[in-house]
Amino acid sequence: MLKKTIQDYNLIAEDYARTRAFVSEDIRSLGEHTESGDKVLDLGCANGRLFEVLGNKNVDFLGVDNSPKLIEVAQKRYPKAGFQTADALNLPFPDDHFDKVYSISVIHHIPSKELQLQFMKEARRVLKPQGLLIMRVWDFWRRKAGFELFLKYALLKLAGRSKLDFKDVFLPWNDSSRKAIIQRYFHCFTKKELEGLAKEAGFKIIKIWRAGKDPRTNIYLIAQK
Repeated sequence: MLKKTIQDYNLIAEDYARTRAFVSEDIRSLGEHTESGDKVLDLGCANGRLFEVLGNKNVDFLGVDNSPKLIEVAQKRYPKAGFQTADALNLPFPDDHFDKVYSISVIHHIPSKELQLQFMKEARRVLKPQGLLIMRVWDFWRRKAGFELFLKYALLKLAGRSKLDFKDVFLPWNDSSRKAIIQRYFHCFTKKELEGLAKEAGFKIIKIWRAGKDPRTNIYLIAQK
């Protein structure tokens, strides 16, 4: 499933970047947790748009993603920022290296609690003591289309017609002709589930909340090492 996700985002990288050219207000508000001089990791940076929020704050910014094509897009779009291809489950950085780690709409692409926990632990490992993890995750339960998708796959699972784990779904990515060209993997996190995962990884929860309106409802987490 991890390999499929990389392949999928390599395939849609240009289209994804085009449709994510804007920076939403909720992402801008998350930038308030970063201060001048911070060393920041954008974990799962995609097209690098977080740099638009943090680039004028005099931070040491690095974006990583496991999709080489998305990294190419990010580098072209923000040549003054640092980007590299990296595996979020095995980050090529020393312990206690970053002041802040951002993860915007990433962990729901990681299958199984075991790997989700590994993702969290890696984020914590590379954070400095007292450093912050700032995270956004899609809230499928408050998105009408997302909840309907969950019900579809839950019924398939109960009928023995799906090999996905419970709360896992495939969401189609449509091109400009509205034709589905890939099926993206997602895990439908609950607020309680995300909070429990962060605690199990060793984080102290500073704040966790749900916000937004359908179809952009999300779960947000601020956690400290």
